[in-house]
Amino acid sequence: MKWTSWVSLVGLGAIIAVVVYTSLDVGAVRCEVCISFEGHDACRSVDAANEDEARRGAVTNACALLASGVTRTMACERTTPTRVQCGAPQSPK
Repeated sequence: MKWTSWVSLVGLGAIIAVVVYTSLDVGAVRCEVCISFEGHDACRSVDAANEDEARRGAVTNACALLASGVTRTMACERTTPTRVQCGAPQSPK
């Protein structure tokens, strides 16, 4: 094999290693958020590096079930959650 093939192979291996490593990274905080929007309720939980990211992700996931379209989704995301519970993620049993 040519040296350029080896360089490409090593580069591809490095990219795969980074993707696998970042995929397996467990979040430090888990937030469960419940939202009531237009008469419907949804609860979702998200693990993230910090509480703000986890809360925002959970709100986005819950609103994905409750609203369609940009305007309704934005209105849903501005709605005050009915329940927010954040803490360290529990290990699976």
